[in-house]
Amino acid sequence: MSDFLQSIIPIPQPDFAEEFEVYQTTYEFYREVEERQDLETYCEWYYQVSQEHQQDFAKMQDELNIMSWFYRGKR
Repeated sequence: MSDFLQSIIPIPQPDFAEEFEVYQTTYEFYREVEERQDLETYCEWYYQVSQEHQQDFAKMQDELNIMSWFYRGKR
């Protein structure tokens, strides 16, 4: 039995600093990807809303301004 224990080669301990560095780099990469996707989604939404507001404003320019009848004499 003692020969058996002497013939076992110990497994080298993992380098925790290196493993943590790989984990941290991977985490930061995926976080960056997520942030860029969120930004792209927000920009697409903002562009769409901006286009809708511009269309609404163009329609309002062509409409009759009833409120000007009420405020005409007060200025």
